[in-house]
Amino acid sequence: MKVLYRPLSLLVSTGGALLAGAVFRKVWRLVSGEDEAPRPMDRRFSIWEVVAAAAVQGAVAGAVRAAVDRAGAAGYEKATGSWPGDDGDE
Repeated sequence: MKVLYRPLSLLVSTGGALLAGAVFRKVWRLVSGEDEAPRPMDRRFSIWEVVAAAAVQGAVAGAVRAAVDRAGAAGYEKATGSWPGDDGDE
């Protein structure tokens, strides 16, 4: 049954990436008051602004990915009765 989880996981991960982008935009707007985060090649921003934006984006992406992956695994377990990950009993 765990083989069925792979295609589901790809779909969930794609949705998670879209969600992470949306969450980052909202967080950045709250933190900085700006609508757009600085891009690395944009000369208007200092290196520290660019690095701070990248750090926030990475933290948000990691947290959203973990939450989405965990929720997907829990949903799969609820539907199939089998945990899709390595639960140490193999």
